[in-house]
Amino acid sequence: MGNIHEPGPVLLLVAAFSRHEEALNWARAEAERVWGPVAVASETFEFVETDYYQASMGAGLKKIFWAFERLADPGDLVETKRQTNEWEASYAQVSSHDETRPLNLDPGYLSEAKLVLASTKDHAHRIYLARGIYAEVTLHYQSRRWQAADWTFPDYQREDYQRFFTECREYLRRRLREE
Repeated sequence: MGNIHEPGPVLLLVAAFSRHEEALNWARAEAERVWGPVAVASETFEFVETDYYQASMGAGLKKIFWAFERLADPGDLVETKRQTNEWEASYAQVSSHDETRPLNLDPGYLSEAKLVLASTKDHAHRIYLARGIYAEVTLHYQSRRWQAADWTFPDYQREDYQRFFTECREYLRRRLREE
């Protein structure tokens, strides 16, 4: 029988995308209000790998990542995803955009070994957590670089994204040494 251990803290990460800069700014303000300051923010990326979201979100999507200063418990991922879903719905109601979904927020967390994303959709590679939320290991860190799985979204395989995730991993490692 193995010994049960509580997991160590992780870096809360949110991917936000929209064609509207004001939506991204609104989302960051909401996230910082609840989770505290952003420690590491990515550049704004062109989101061009798929047109899957075009019908509900429009064309010309931009994506940005935020990693938060306060380290998180990986067990909080269910509540984090439910919170970001509420924010998406709230923004759609208060904004004056034509799209049915003007904002998409995908939370997850980064540990030294992996990047985990939350989802409301089940699939063969996703594990059910609770309350309608699933999780997947999107990338894992091995041999000093991020490794994709067969199911890893094409944009997460981009070198510029992975440079950002490496920056986040280094930030997390520094924080863990401090604690």
